[in-house]
Amino acid sequence: MDYLSLSYINHFEYCPRRFWYIYVQGQMVENAHVLRGNLNHANVDRPGYATTDDAVTVHRRVHVVSHRLGINGICDLLEEDADGALCPVEYKQGQQGKWRNDESQLCAQALCLEEMTGRPIETGAIFYFGSRRRITVPFTPALRQHTAVLIRQMQLALAHGQIPPHTSQRQRCQGCSLIDVCLPTEVDLLTQLGLTQA
Repeated sequence: MDYLSLSYINHFEYCPRRFWYIYVQGQMVENAHVLRGNLNHANVDRPGYATTDDAVTVHRRVHVVSHRLGINGICDLLEEDADGALCPVEYKQGQQGKWRNDESQLCAQALCLEEMTGRPIETGAIFYFGSRRRITVPFTPALRQHTAVLIRQMQLALAHGQIPPHTSQRQRCQGCSLIDVCLPTEVDLLTQLGLTQA
């Protein structure tokens, strides 16, 4: 079984077609948003750990895997308190969006950690560089189920072997680094003219 990277969960939920371009076709275009995210991640991406004044051990760049789900990847940060409770922390460029893709990616990290450690993980956190805010994400049964379904949908999309259709939620195309590869506006025009199928 090929393992899917945790970051692909984020891409897939945002837009299955974007996931296809990145994962299957190896297309990744760096626009200003992507470059800012890479720069912001520079400090977090250094492996290591530290202990804070309140006895929380902070591990950076923690490799995680779920053999059951067929996913693996890296937690940006993993906080471990004095009682051994774990809290994955994901760092994101920008501000909290309208969609759940960041939460799903974080939940997948928790599912990996639970499988690896045998410890329950109740919450995680996402820090948004754009707003300088950290939000707490409870790993509810609904979010866990949603994340597991997404992972299965990704696996089925790959097994199907065809590029997913353009998203019907075109506001997601604005700012996408792959808009010049995907060409949603041009495909819409050709479809309206009856020259292609969506």
